[in-house]
Amino acid sequence: MRQNRRAVSLSLFAMLAGAGLAPIQAVAQAAKPVKALPPGKTRPAVKRYTIEQFMATTSLTGASFSKDEKQILFSSNESGIFNAYTVPVAGGKPRALTTSGDTTYAVAYFHNDDRVLFTRDGGGNEQNHLYVRELDGKERDLTPGDKLKASFAGWKPDGSGFYVASNERDSKFFDLYLYDAATYARKMVYQNDSGMNVSSISRDGNWLAFDKPSTTSDSDVYVFNLQTREMKHITPHKDPASHSAATFDPESKRLLLTTNADGEFARIKGYELASGEMKDVEQADWDLLGTSYSRNGRHRVSLLNRDGSIAVRLYDMRVGDAAGNPVALPRLPGGEMRQVTFSESGNLMAFYLNGDRSPSNLYVHDFRSGKTSQLTRSLNPEIDPNDLVEAEVVRFKSFDGMVIPSIYYKPKGAAPNAKVPAVVFVHGGPGGQTMRGYNAQIQYLVNHGYAVLGINNRGSSGYGKTFFRADDRKHGMEPLWDCVEAKTWLASQGYIDPERIGIMGGSYGGYMVLAALAFRPEAFKVGIDIFGVSNWVRTLESIPPYWEAQRKALYDEIGDPVKDKDFLVATSPLFHAHQIRKPLLVVQGANDPRVIKAESDEIVEAVRKNKVEVEYVVFGDEGHGFSKKKNAAEANAKILAFLDKHLKG
Repeated sequence: MRQNRRAVSLSLFAMLAGAGLAPIQAVAQAAKPVKALPPGKTRPAVKRYTIEQFMATTSLTGASFSKDEKQILFSSNESGIFNAYTVPVAGGKPRALTTSGDTTYAVAYFHNDDRVLFTRDGGGNEQNHLYVRELDGKERDLTPGDKLKASFAGWKPDGSGFYVASNERDSKFFDLYLYDAATYARKMVYQNDSGMNVSSISRDGNWLAFDKPSTTSDSDVYVFNLQTREMKHITPHKDPASHSAATFDPESKRLLLTTNADGEFARIKGYELASGEMKDVEQADWDLLGTSYSRNGRHRVSLLNRDGSIAVRLYDMRVGDAAGNPVALPRLPGGEMRQVTFSESGNLMAFYLNGDRSPSNLYVHDFRSGKTSQLTRSLNPEIDPNDLVEAEVVRFKSFDGMVIPSIYYKPKGAAPNAKVPAVVFVHGGPGGQTMRGYNAQIQYLVNHGYAVLGINNRGSSGYGKTFFRADDRKHGMEPLWDCVEAKTWLASQGYIDPERIGIMGGSYGGYMVLAALAFRPEAFKVGIDIFGVSNWVRTLESIPPYWEAQRKALYDEIGDPVKDKDFLVATSPLFHAHQIRKPLLVVQGANDPRVIKAESDEIVEAVRKNKVEVEYVVFGDEGHGFSKKKNAAEANAKILAFLDKHLKG
């Protein structure tokens, strides 16, 4: 299902993975339960695994059933980079449908035959095009041209056509096109000059829903009637609140949306298109991320962000009230369900199971027989899940008493007489969240003896709108001080050496690393910046044009590069690099459109002038994150070596 695009996704550095920005993205099989040992027996020492062994785990994502419901389309990086694959529902070896050297993600099977839609960019530049794989295996670019970005936006219910959003006319705005599924002829459905992006399309083709961000914590939903050409604002409000369109119902009579206008957390409401009445549909004590319907309308699925974990809710829409009747989900050990997808008949449900020690595996559940089958085993069989660790949700009070939730990984064997080094791991954003679930990079470090605390500093998603807004216009200050308090919490654990604690992070987390070294140079012994911001003025000036709809919201939270230049200079590590005196490792993708290479080039040059050790690693074929296993392996090997040198050496 498509998660809603609430405030967190408006961040400049949107997460590459649900568990926060993880330079290694790995997803695979459910872990074996840890068996109790007989009395008097001790468990053998933990086996150490190489980065090559960790990278031999295959990442998987997405699912789409073929028309005959005998195959599932998904994306896998088994070859070293993501490509489109298919696997039999009955079980068997996955088969590659594409073999590109550029990142390729499967989108969906066509409704009426076995053609496949997929998307691909070039070397991490995020200029994605939409392609079709024909029945003869040939590939065709459906969105040809230079310097454009296109994405799949949905099917017509009968499969006779599909929608595509493209900024080819104006790089700032995404227009909506309807393609004929047989001929690929297209027509423009909506010319977008409003700065808002289409979030959902009704099944009858008469309604569009738009999200309009005002700030990263305040947004609205509009609906547009394609017959009358009327645009209507449906979420008027006074106090700041986030609203996001989720989906139209199968009858095209109402729009479901998420909103936190009535409290700290997002709930789901339904807007009746005919009457304009807004009704409650679903709520919880945590954020509901979004909801969607199965193709035949029989089921509705919602996702809940519950204290750093994902929970799936399933409803049968044939019984109960307008919200549906809850359906019991398959009970499986070792993780959480994610990415639920239904076949056309509704008889089959594909999903992933992901756990702390168990990267996502693809499963299929048959509602007729009640049987659940595992279709992939992606974890490298050389790795014993019992050598990996379960995460723990911990909380500590920061400098002003605010409680900071975090995800903590304690290495096996850590004890007061065997103290270990530690790392504060900062997620991306602003507004991201470190969540439970498999993270190969973190497990690699923990397996080699490092305690890792994935901090959710103030401003993180998932803990209420007050907590989310607590970092606005305070970047480089209060959120950073939370990270320093995280170090204090780690140092208070009797099995961690307080003199051997570092900080690392990617994207916005990389900025936090540089800010820590520049503004609190006494706090951490070492820093690792992975494609992080060093100069806010330049980064905000170089926002990609296709983020025009989010520009104002970003300026509101972080600062306007013209009006707030002095403030941005004061909070940009580059202009305070003379204060950095701790060793630094910087990792950068040459094609990064979000944090351009100059951000890293200049901070490296400035810190080296201090006669401080700086190691700089640049990948010429990467963007904002790692799409290739070989690069992720090289980067993480260098990260471990750098940490070992300065925290163990």
